[in-house]
Amino acid sequence: MATILVTGANRGIGLEFVRQYAADGADVIACCRNPAGFATPGKTRVMELDVADPASATRLAKSLDGEPIDILINNAGVFGRERPSISPSYYEEFTRTLQVNCLGALMVSLALRENLVRGRDKKLVVLTSKMGSVADSSTGALAYRASKAALNMTMHVLAREWADLGILVGILHPGWVQTDMGGAGALITPQTSVSGMRERIAELSAKTSGRFLDYNGKEIAW
Repeated sequence: MATILVTGANRGIGLEFVRQYAADGADVIACCRNPAGFATPGKTRVMELDVADPASATRLAKSLDGEPIDILINNAGVFGRERPSISPSYYEEFTRTLQVNCLGALMVSLALRENLVRGRDKKLVVLTSKMGSVADSSTGALAYRASKAALNMTMHVLAREWADLGILVGILHPGWVQTDMGGAGALITPQTSVSGMRERIAELSAKTSGRFLDYNGKEIAW
C-alpha cells in the first residue's frame, strides 16, 4: 500500500488528491495549516503544516520519524496580488507568494527527503503553472508567475541533484481548474485535473523526471 503525503490538502486540488488516493486504499497523509475540523475520507491522517514556516516542515519530519513516503505532492500555493504597487504591502505579499509557492515546496522536500529515499516509489511532485513559463508568458499576476518560474527551476535542478538517490521529480501544470483560486469559470474540474495528474505521477520515470508537463502529459516550454 502506497503512502502519499499531500500539502494544502484541505480544499481544492489538494483535497481531490486526498479523496482519489484514499478511495484507492492508499495511506494518505493530508497536511494543512489548520487541521481542526478537517473531515477526511478513508485511511487519512491529518497533520499540521505551514509551508511558509521552515520550522513547521521540520516538526512534520520529526513527527513522521523516518516513515517511508512513496509520493510527496507539494500542492499548497497562493496567487498573490494581481497588480504591482510601490507600497510596502505589495512587496510583502510578493515575498510571501515566493515563500509559499517556491521556498515552501523546497523546504518540505528537503525536510522529507530521507522519507522519500526510504519509500518504494520515491516520487516528488510539485504543482506548478503554465503561467510560470517564460517562453509562453503574457501580462498580469507578476508575483504568481515569478514564483512558479522559480519553482520550475528549483525542481528542475533537484531532479538532477537527487537522481543518484533514486528520487523522481514531477513538475506538473494542473490546468485551469475550478477551485477558489481558479474560479468558477475555469475550464476543468478538480476531478479531471487530479485524474490526469495521477496518470502522470504513475508513469513518472527517469525519462520524464524534471520535465515540465501538463495534466494531460503535454510538454510545456520553460
